[in-house]
Amino acid sequence: MRSLSKRKLLKFLSVLTILGSGGFLAVASCLYLYLSPKLPSVEELKEIELQIPLRIHSQDLKVIAEFGEKKRSPVSFEEIPQPMIDAFLAAEDDSFFEHRGIVISGLARAAVELITTGSIRSGGSTITMQVARNFFLSKRQEFTRKFNEILLAFRIEEELSKQEILSLYANKIYMGNRAYGVGAAAQVYYGKTLDQLSLGEIATIAGLPKAPSRYNPLANSERAMQRRDWILGRMLSLGNIDQSVYQAAKAEVDEASYHGSISEMDAAYVAEMVRQEVVSKFGLRAYTEGYTAITTLDSTLQSHAVTALQAGIMAYDQRHGYRGVEQQAVEPDSWTDILRKTPVYGGLEPAIITAVAEDRLQLISKDGLELSLNWADGLENLRTYRTVNARSAPIAAATDLFAVGDLIRIQRHLNDRISLAQLPEAQAAMVTLAPNNGGIKALVGGFDYRQSRFNRITQATRQPGSNFKPFVYTTALSSGFTAASIINDAPVVFDDSKLEDTWRPENDGGKFYGPTRLREALYRSRNLVSIRLLRRMGIDRTLEGLQSFGFNTSEMPLDLSLALGSHALTPLEIAAGYAVFANGGFQVKPYILDKVIDRHGTIIYQANPATVCNPCAETIASDLSESIDFQLEELLNNLAQESLPGNEKESWEVIKQALQTNSILSTVAAERVIDEQTAFLIDSMLKDVILRGTGIKAKKLNRSDLAGKTGTTNGPRDAWFSGYSPDLVTTAWVGFDNNALIGRNEYGGSAALPIWIEFMGAALAGKPEVKHPQPNGIVRVKIDAKTGRRVAPNQTGIYEFFKTKNVPELTNTGSTAPTDDQSPLPEDLF
Repeated sequence: MRSLSKRKLLKFLSVLTILGSGGFLAVASCLYLYLSPKLPSVEELKEIELQIPLRIHSQDLKVIAEFGEKKRSPVSFEEIPQPMIDAFLAAEDDSFFEHRGIVISGLARAAVELITTGSIRSGGSTITMQVARNFFLSKRQEFTRKFNEILLAFRIEEELSKQEILSLYANKIYMGNRAYGVGAAAQVYYGKTLDQLSLGEIATIAGLPKAPSRYNPLANSERAMQRRDWILGRMLSLGNIDQSVYQAAKAEVDEASYHGSISEMDAAYVAEMVRQEVVSKFGLRAYTEGYTAITTLDSTLQSHAVTALQAGIMAYDQRHGYRGVEQQAVEPDSWTDILRKTPVYGGLEPAIITAVAEDRLQLISKDGLELSLNWADGLENLRTYRTVNARSAPIAAATDLFAVGDLIRIQRHLNDRISLAQLPEAQAAMVTLAPNNGGIKALVGGFDYRQSRFNRITQATRQPGSNFKPFVYTTALSSGFTAASIINDAPVVFDDSKLEDTWRPENDGGKFYGPTRLREALYRSRNLVSIRLLRRMGIDRTLEGLQSFGFNTSEMPLDLSLALGSHALTPLEIAAGYAVFANGGFQVKPYILDKVIDRHGTIIYQANPATVCNPCAETIASDLSESIDFQLEELLNNLAQESLPGNEKESWEVIKQALQTNSILSTVAAERVIDEQTAFLIDSMLKDVILRGTGIKAKKLNRSDLAGKTGTTNGPRDAWFSGYSPDLVTTAWVGFDNNALIGRNEYGGSAALPIWIEFMGAALAGKPEVKHPQPNGIVRVKIDAKTGRRVAPNQTGIYEFFKTKNVPELTNTGSTAPTDDQSPLPEDLF
């Protein structure tokens, strides 16, 4: 009876199994027939274009910045180190090279792990299934999605090689912190390329796909290390590594930290300008299509500009006294955390005082080092700030001002020396243009972009003061005035209906000097002469002349204050105006974006600036050819580096292809807006500003091809210096964002000019002087220094340049022997 019952039970179970299997197959078949036509073609995987961020380069192809929500550096299978392949397979799919897309045992193992441990550590999906999900399917946990994933995995395995599948996986998988793919993860977490990673770092990265937040070494180091060690153990058990390698990798101290976009130079203000321009041209796809934007920036000049500006603003800040510690009485148990959270600005590092003696401070730095700040390192003669015009007496001892737990700033110098510093409250900005076409060669919009993203070069409109006078003088020279025209420098009161109150303009210092030649009035920056000159020319004629410099005159004041630079302009507008002086009278427009190249090497945008040249076509073609040849040489140098990672090689190859196929656009000649003779005269007068005027400090550069003009506004509130050589035009500005006073002893010549000098000295070092030739229609004659009238060769006088049509008549009276300021102008200066 029992035997019969067993047979019936077995028969029943067999029938049930057959029916169940049949039902499963029927359902599976129906699902296949229903879902299969809806599945995407695997051909799409072969043609898919991964989202690659926008990358911005300097003209000499240094990386400035990357922009894009997804950080990705695509790599090929050959570029993935074998230990990384082993680590990913150990963590995600150890039978990847054997299965056909799915592994039943893997799914079963995941189920068992879930039941026994409450979590899945090895994963149930194969790498092929993850590729199907990441490229084509949503992450919603639905049965149909999982079935689609399996079907797609089979299809992918049929049409792609294992190497292609693994490469797709390695480039697509999300790794946390906006990093997609192994190349981006190596950069974001360790600041390295794949071939530079240690085995421990590789295992840490291999642990991320499972749960990028849970196993993130930045957010949860302990869990990340547990996951790392588990993966290393799997590699050991699979025979990928031996016991000694395993132990060494486990013993590694993880040094993961966030590494932002790759940058080879400090040009964040430029990066933001270019980002905005590229997005305005191409829309949001600029962030994902792998565009390469090449700018006009010169990386060497940019480095000099950053150094000069930061040194200049810190020197200004130091002259006005120490404002005190940045934070007081920090508790010892929070020192490390406070230092970690306090950013470095302009190279000024935070440090906390751990001990105070009368003549020194003991510090702990941001990187955990114990340092000593001695009396001679900024404590000696340290005066505290009282007002913008006053400081205290020097402190007698360090204990007078500092206490344990105070947060201060230090600056590092050569030979590991440090000095006391503080974050400046004042700001500065500087821009350098190529005067032949307006290309921006260097731009610094503030002390540090991380401290303030406000770009003072393009966004800050400030009164230029006397920095504006050369534009008015140029209009006068174009209207029949000469460098020897006499204007009375004397007090005057204006009851101008266009001005709110009675106006009594003065020179700096309150003195007046009587009849003055225009040349001297400009290099000595005499305000009353400029005002009377504008009144004699008339507002309308002056505004018409100012348009030659590219200024929008529609909003300029219709009163005589215009002569003193009362209309606010950006430093970039001022620099563009001075470019007309530097290039001999041609108007050029500043630009920063030179070209944009897509991921296939096609140039999709090419700037075509108006350019100063003669003959034009040949000159521009030659300049473009030289630029492209230089860029190609840089590319070849990069490509020749065996250590360069594969994804970088691919990027350089794309740019190389674009440059080699670059077609020179039809050239645009810059418009001449000042006649050659007027341009020569104003250039010679601006050279005198440096030779014997308010810019005389620049004589230390020992060059005769420099010219420029200082500028200081009422208060004073703004300090300017704009100047140039024939190859570079540079404007520097110093002031406060809130328009506060900068101090009664601060001028363009004391605050802005030192920045200009340091930069131009570095930029022009080793470069020969370039002289503007004296054009036809210009003569040099002897004049009376007081009257500006021509004198005979045997009479006492000074030499001056005139347009042929404006040479004064010969007089019979000479004057006394010339003073130093009236000495003949050397012919070789012009």
